[in-house]
Amino acid sequence: MWVFFQTLDPRIPKWQMDQSLIGTNPGLGFRPLPSEDNVESTLIWYKGTDEKNYKMWTDALDDFLQDYRTPGQVSGRGQNIYNCDYNQPPPKGMVCDVDIKQYGPCTLENHYNYHKSAPCIFLKLNKIYGWVPEFYNESSSLPSNMPTDLKEYIKEKEQKELHTMNTVWVSCEGENAADIENVGQVQYYPRRGFPGYYYPYENSEGYLSPLVAVHFERPVRGIIINIECKAWAHNIKHDRHERMGTVHFELMID
Repeated sequence: MWVFFQTLDPRIPKWQMDQSLIGTNPGLGFRPLPSEDNVESTLIWYKGTDEKNYKMWTDALDDFLQDYRTPGQVSGRGQNIYNCDYNQPPPKGMVCDVDIKQYGPCTLENHYNYHKSAPCIFLKLNKIYGWVPEFYNESSSLPSNMPTDLKEYIKEKEQKELHTMNTVWVSCEGENAADIENVGQVQYYPRRGFPGYYYPYENSEGYLSPLVAVHFERPVRGIIINIECKAWAHNIKHDRHERMGTVHFELMID
């Protein structure tokens, strides 16, 4: 029995993909989250001119991003960080760096733009051991329900940066006509999706999930805006009730 256990890798789960409780369809998460005493809420609500009021949200983002700012805090992270690119995936035993300096206005020093009533929300895909995205990497095969602006973005990337097409794309938009109008312009940093070179996740020491910072540039103030974000790949199904591939939250800025 001792010999048997010596042959097991503790980083490799016994049950994987279809056999696991998590399954094969990653969920999409957002940060910052409402306070723990209000776990059912998905409302981000604050006063843009009141630092004490929005500090709860920026502090939550500070805590969430701490591991990304300080590599030594994550077990095994430091010596095995690799500067990946689409043409430069990580060698065996290495993990891709996540450079939070690339998040435009969505930084600690800039209060994640909350003080300008134009907040940043961070998205991440839930980790599933061994899951490999099947990319929408041809503009001719995009799904009919994909937002038009994302389709146009992908077509542009196909023409100008073909090597970046292996990406799990991301969209965030208002849920109904009024929300679409009220949410305003949305920007994504450092790009509009999760690069394929971060996958598959293999529980390597020091691994950190890639993030997308979503910057809401000019949301209408004084009204609740319902927002839905989705991750896009052939093998990501969208089911809000099962929390698969999509996430919902509300934004209200007084």
